[in-house]
Amino acid sequence: MVACPLHLPPPSTISSTTAASGFHPQTPPKFTTGRAPVFLCPNDKSESMMNDLIAKAAIDRRIAEIITPVVEDMGFEVVRVRLMSGKESILQIMVQRPDGQIEVDECGQVSTALSAVLDVEDPILDVYNLEVSSPGIDRPLTRMKDFDQWEGFEAKIETDELIDGRRRFKGQLAGTEGDEVLIEIAEGTIGLKFEWLSDAKLVLTDELIRDVLRGRKDAGQIDETQFDEIETIIDGEENT
Repeated sequence: MVACPLHLPPPSTISSTTAASGFHPQTPPKFTTGRAPVFLCPNDKSESMMNDLIAKAAIDRRIAEIITPVVEDMGFEVVRVRLMSGKESILQIMVQRPDGQIEVDECGQVSTALSAVLDVEDPILDVYNLEVSSPGIDRPLTRMKDFDQWEGFEAKIETDELIDGRRRFKGQLAGTEGDEVLIEIAEGTIGLKFEWLSDAKLVLTDELIRDVLRGRKDAGQIDETQFDEIETIIDGEENT
């Protein structure tokens, strides 16, 4: 894995601080020995509009229900919603265009629109920071189509319950089949039902960095010189 903090274009992110208005600040069956991986399933690629990977907690789902129509009317997609509490609460909303890209100014437009609707709907009691961003390079995988789009790249997947004695899987994505996500691990290619997943994201590799940057170059988001410079850095670090 290679880190190039001074050269890699950062994920598009727009943050703002907001406060709530007003005066106030079929679970799969359990088996003792765990499930066995599934290898074949009917070819049905349907998925619900909302799932735990997009919005898990009840408040996240409520927020997602509020913002999704606004985001989609603007021509974007909601990738993930998380309200993270701590010293300062942060509402992190990841969005993208259907082609998987998004620019900083587009994040700003989405942030402005969502600030307005959240002020009206008022789902969060406390003061919070709104952060609208792109999914980033080592992005979370939250929809079935994400696993098809990033087929061939390395990913980490976690499941809610034990699958053949384990919950964590790391390997090369092999697309989808029916309601399963396919991943190549040491034992071979296995299928994990999408509804079993509790977390999934790409692993930051040189191959992934090159592919993402090549896409940004083709889209005119970075020029040829920047692309060649970053490739030179990656190649140099690989050879050391």
